[in-house]
Amino acid sequence: MSEVLYTAQVPSGMAASPVVTLVPATAEATPAVRKLRERFPQAIQEVSEFRGDYTVTIRPQDLLPLATFLRDDSDLRFNHMADLTSLDRSQYPGMAGAARFATVYHLYSMAHDQRLRLKVPLASGDNPSVPSLTGVWPAANWYEREVYDMMGIRFEGHPDMRRLLLPFDWPNHPLRKDVPRGGEEVPYSMTWEDEEFASFGKQILESKSLPWAPPKQADTNQHMLVNMGPQHPATHGVLRLLVELDGERIVAIYPDLGYLHSGFEKQGESVRYKDFSYYTDRMDYLSANSNNLGYCLAVEKLMGVEIPERAQVLRVIMCELTRLSSHLMWLGTHAMDVSGTIHALLMYALREREQILDIFELVCGARITLSYIRPGGVFHDVPPSFRDRVQDVLDFFPARMREYEHMLTDNPIWRQRLEGVGRLTADQAQGLGVTGPLLRAAGVKFDYRKARPYSGYEKYDFEIPTATGCDSFARYLVRLEEMRQSLNIIDQAVKSLPEGPVQTADRKMAIPPRQELDTSMEAVIHHFKLMTQGFTPPPGEVYECVEGPRGELGYYLVSDGSANPYRLHVRTPSFANLQATDTMCRGHMIADVVTVIGSIDIVLGDIDR
Repeated sequence: MSEVLYTAQVPSGMAASPVVTLVPATAEATPAVRKLRERFPQAIQEVSEFRGDYTVTIRPQDLLPLATFLRDDSDLRFNHMADLTSLDRSQYPGMAGAARFATVYHLYSMAHDQRLRLKVPLASGDNPSVPSLTGVWPAANWYEREVYDMMGIRFEGHPDMRRLLLPFDWPNHPLRKDVPRGGEEVPYSMTWEDEEFASFGKQILESKSLPWAPPKQADTNQHMLVNMGPQHPATHGVLRLLVELDGERIVAIYPDLGYLHSGFEKQGESVRYKDFSYYTDRMDYLSANSNNLGYCLAVEKLMGVEIPERAQVLRVIMCELTRLSSHLMWLGTHAMDVSGTIHALLMYALREREQILDIFELVCGARITLSYIRPGGVFHDVPPSFRDRVQDVLDFFPARMREYEHMLTDNPIWRQRLEGVGRLTADQAQGLGVTGPLLRAAGVKFDYRKARPYSGYEKYDFEIPTATGCDSFARYLVRLEEMRQSLNIIDQAVKSLPEGPVQTADRKMAIPPRQELDTSMEAVIHHFKLMTQGFTPPPGEVYECVEGPRGELGYYLVSDGSANPYRLHVRTPSFANLQATDTMCRGHMIADVVTVIGSIDIVLGDIDR
């Protein structure tokens, strides 16, 4: 039996057929696959291709040297660990006798525009383990802790192998297939007799395992530990930061996540593909269109369908309006957090944002959780007044931008609070998996809209703003220029908006036209099955991402041929970017934490999901 997940047979009664290609040893494949075959011939168990993506399945003992080679080889330079997740294959059809668990690594070479998926089947049993890659890519730290928390896979050599999102005494690992959705008995109480409240002081500091105790590396004898949050306005949500201080200087910061944990990934595996679109709005609730688009692109790639041109252009317009709306919220709240002298800017930013939300309401009836972009296209066509309303934004926004800059760019308080604060170099950013404005403010000219264009972005003329300051002020400058570039893209898209349908005609996903239902029983049956059962992709796995306002937003989908995802995982930019908080804050004053958090522009729903 092959260890490759998607070579399993399709369950009986399902129409989907496998389209995965197992790549023979003599095939050319990609440069990365060829080099790995030459360098690690004994390590590779399988190489397969699906929808243009290559998956290399390897042995656990070869993971560390192979990953190091992928990072360091001059012809490959996989310097970006885009994502790390895991699979429980115990209920996947045709996998009887195979390893139950597998870890999955999505790697990307920014220098050579190569993408590669590594898969590592683990030894059988309920306590699997695999070598940690924190020494290769520091970004692996939180990813591995999340996998341990959610799936129970231990990473040998990890510096802090603790749960990340759930309490230390949670009774199970929720993403395992034998754990039901909901119904757990939550280990929570408020009595002083409980272990976590008994013997405050010494027991708390020595145990290191209680949910609000400091991590093992904290020097509790010499330094002071201060809580910031989870109820703090400058953390922009329910985020707790445990700050280790030497006087007022920051020695280290330990973010405590999970206060908003929503279980979207578990929920996504119990609903149909077409029904999960509505959940994506609720993750990054400031960027609903970008969330919708990333998910829809992954589903459409899995299904192998094409989207009409008009729908593609409408998607671009809505996503760039979303980028403007999100950056406006960031700008107003950041200015209020950092400098008490410019509170009025929040009101100005919200004023402009309201005009964009009015357009969203005009198009789909909602202002925040939109669900306008859906698998196969968009919900429906835009009304006739859409162009005029968008043109209003294009006309007034440049003058508003100049007002913002006049209030901030040369403001001495603003500059003193931002310049030199929260430095993150290009090497540090790439090692930590940071993307979006944070990465570009470190001088790395990388944007998925340019590097791997989707939805027709290759047709638009726009620039990728960068800065070299590597600090909070550089991030401010980058986001301001990004807003101008979004206006430029919207202007081009509105002028080139073609006529035509806004939903795919591919019958794998599309319901038959209304007129066919009167004359064709086959059309009636097809309509009934799509509405009641949903569409069924072929067995396979895909990873697709977009450039959201905060960076790389990626979706990993595994299909078993049914109408529900077998595995649904979301790589959110806020989660990856927040991990850099400790690096950016060390050596600064405690007041600078507010500046750094604001410059990251996190959304807690995006982190905890």
